[in-house]
Amino acid sequence: MIYDAENQILGRLASVIAKQLLKGEKIFVVNSEKAVLAGRKKFKVELYLTRRRRGDPFHGPFFPREPDKIFRRTVRGMLPWHKPKGRKAYKNLKVFIGLPEEFKNKKLEKVKNANVSKIKTNYITLEKLSIALGAKKRW
Repeated sequence: MIYDAENQILGRLASVIAKQLLKGEKIFVVNSEKAVLAGRKKFKVELYLTRRRRGDPFHGPFFPREPDKIFRRTVRGMLPWHKPKGRKAYKNLKVFIGLPEEFKNKKLEKVKNANVSKIKTNYITLEKLSIALGAKKRW
């Protein structure tokens, strides 16, 4: 399945994807930089900065800056990572920044309950979050 993350709430989309990965499906996510985190920008940036600063730079835990890797890490947190079935499911997930040429004419899925119009609060996109975390914009 191919999911379009544009204007989709990150947590809700990631939970649906995690369930399907555990069923054994291959999942592709495009436009990951346009996924949305609900909440005020200042607090979300501070939350992710504390995650990045946690631990040791040599021994981890390691937390990414790029939007596609943040998306993958979010899905990973919803999988049973310390069990073989969780690691196997995680390998079936591919996340892309933007829309690659191979998916241009294919049908893109959206999750009904994950649309940004459902929330009535401030939000920040993964693109803006990753730039605030210090990622170099290469997309």
